[in-house]
Amino acid sequence: MSSVERKEFKFKVVLLGEGCVGKSSLVLRFVENKFSTRHLSTIQASFQNKTVQVDDCKAELHIWDTAGQEKYHALGPIYYRGSNGVLLVFDITDQRSFQKVKNWVLEIKTCLGKTTEILIVGNKIDLDDERQVSRQEAEAYAESEGALYMETSAQENRGISEAFEALTEKMIQHSRTTTSEAPLSNRSIRLIDEEPLEESRRKKCC
Repeated sequence: MSSVERKEFKFKVVLLGEGCVGKSSLVLRFVENKFSTRHLSTIQASFQNKTVQVDDCKAELHIWDTAGQEKYHALGPIYYRGSNGVLLVFDITDQRSFQKVKNWVLEIKTCLGKTTEILIVGNKIDLDDERQVSRQEAEAYAESEGALYMETSAQENRGISEAFEALTEKMIQHSRTTTSEAPLSNRSIRLIDEEPLEESRRKKCC
């Protein structure tokens, strides 16, 4: 069967962004349709699976949710290396978190080139009266970088499935134009602790 005719896919997806922007809440809502009112702090990274149906195609997403604390930033390449899609998440009430997304875009493009699809996500639209980043500003920036832009609310379950489905559709299109895919792991959900630190000592470039 040729790549154009494929109906089943496996993709590695990574969430990046500042701490407290809601990355873990987005994943929890997407995978389990749950929301926690307490802050969900990720230690380095967590991993989950979710299968998405897009038209007549089925895609198994291997989702890596990374920690946003600055001390873990250097470990980013360990997690986004080989990814098919990246969600760069910011808080619409926090201009600084949006500026950090711009740094991530530069880093992703430098390390991965055009091998991955980028979706920029403005989260916490339930706090629209506190908004510091306009939708027009974020959309214009995403378009200038050739990325998708969508807005979400984990608390109100708005736009999350649509965001992951839109990214999946782009990854399917990308996969059908390439001859190879990044290797994927079949590991079940787990927290990553000391192992990546050892690997980071051996691998300094993405």
